[in-house]
Amino acid sequence: MSIDSVFVHKMWNDNELSKMVSGGVPFPMLSDAGGRVGKVFGVFDEDAGVETRGRFIIDPDGAVQGYEVLTPPVGRNVNETLRQVQAFQLVRASKGKEATPSGWKPGKMTLKPGPDLVGNVWKVWKTDMAFD
Repeated sequence: MSIDSVFVHKMWNDNELSKMVSGGVPFPMLSDAGGRVGKVFGVFDEDAGVETRGRFIIDPDGAVQGYEVLTPPVGRNVNETLRQVQAFQLVRASKGKEATPSGWKPGKMTLKPGPDLVGNVWKVWKTDMAFD
């Protein structure tokens, strides 16, 4: 979503994104003309008339689970966003019985929240994460 019109989104998808992502973006791009949604999330700069680049991960209940806001010269990492969405989905599906350590990826070990975990996260991280 951005303050750009749907026409600008179409041009961006057809002339840029479709060259980076086969078939273009696989989800609808939304226009926030006037920055109403950006104001709610605190990313609309009224003086400049633009929204700061960012992403918000919102669960099916409408709760913001994660967000990242970056200044325009710094690009976002789509793979990291997807990894985080997968982590939130796993935690939600487990009803909080599993947690994901820093850098977790699908198929890697999860954590079982509880008193036994305190002071022992490093053991799981060291054996399963190992900077891969």
